[in-house]
Amino acid sequence: MLVEIWSDIGCPWCFIGKRRFEAALSRFDHASEVEVCWRSYQLDPSLPERFEGSEVEYLSKVKGMDPAQVSGMLEHVTAQAAGVGLNYRFDDLVVANTFTAHRLIHLARDLKGAETAAAVKEALLAAHFEQGQDISSHDVLAGIGAGAGLEPDAVREVLAGTGYTDSVDSDIAEARALGVSGVPFFVLDRRYGISGAQPEEVFTQALTQAWQEGQRPLQPVVPEGGACAVDGSGC
Repeated sequence: MLVEIWSDIGCPWCFIGKRRFEAALSRFDHASEVEVCWRSYQLDPSLPERFEGSEVEYLSKVKGMDPAQVSGMLEHVTAQAAGVGLNYRFDDLVVANTFTAHRLIHLARDLKGAETAAAVKEALLAAHFEQGQDISSHDVLAGIGAGAGLEPDAVREVLAGTGYTDSVDSDIAEARALGVSGVPFFVLDRRYGISGAQPEEVFTQALTQAWQEGQRPLQPVVPEGGACAVDGSGC
């Protein structure tokens, strides 16, 4: 069974959703027969390579909300992250465009396969939300690639050019074709779509249903929630 997950490295709910899905998958009887493929998505393609300001300042600007309200929202997300073992540090977070980081994930998949791509995805999320690293920096990305077994100089060479730009663009276009308007978004065997960082039991139910039932058009199994939307809502 194929599970495709559209997410953005700059989306705090995507890391939480990753943990909740992984918890469900670890208890799924057929987990060894499930292939997970990480797909690219960008919540804000217009973001400069690096935003000179805090996450609160950035989200306040994007959403037109009072900074105090944004701070409260981030506190809620931080608490949710802590519930799945993540230590979000929004005060240290570097607001950066994620496009080049997505290219690194595609490079890792092409060179080393899905497991290496997943390791890079994990490392990117941790670097962004827990370690205060600039994920637009080619040096940071080369280091993350090296940690997953990629040659740093080869990573720098690819990222200095336009390699895998088409792959990222294709993922984003496919998400739009599927009607994805926020992330994380999970597609199970092209049978079920799950929007948001849903509770573990929702993923468990969906995995079981997708495994048991035959091919059918994509249909949502839960209402949207716990997701970052393109319009800035939910983050």
